[in-house]
Amino acid sequence: MRYEANGRPRALVLLLRGWRLQCPRCGARTLFRTWLRMHERCAVCGLRFEREQGYFVGAIYLNYAVTVVIVISGYFLLALWTAMSLAQQLVLWGLVSLVCPLLLFRRTRGLWLGFDFIFNPVRQDASEDDKAW
Repeated sequence: MRYEANGRPRALVLLLRGWRLQCPRCGARTLFRTWLRMHERCAVCGLRFEREQGYFVGAIYLNYAVTVVIVISGYFLLALWTAMSLAQQLVLWGLVSLVCPLLLFRRTRGLWLGFDFIFNPVRQDASEDDKAW
């Protein structure tokens, strides 16, 4: 793993950990207990995943942005290269816009944790009050 001079993982490492659904601090695969339900803390290092009420609103925005990019770019690509009617496209991309957020839910939460940990890391040796944020 690549570290900066201060001993913290580099930003790319933290984002990759998020994409792989790993804890941003220790890298253990402990984010989710079920498909849509997260653990409260990492089982290995004790990092609390949700800082406060509404912490993952940023992940919702990230999920929405990725879905919009997929749907709009897909619409224009199909409009250019196929003879699908507008009604067919609306049905197709309407379904994609319903399924895509569900498929991206876990990844965008992991990415949000990694992104946040880049700017606001919690030290391994922090007191219990610091870990609770």
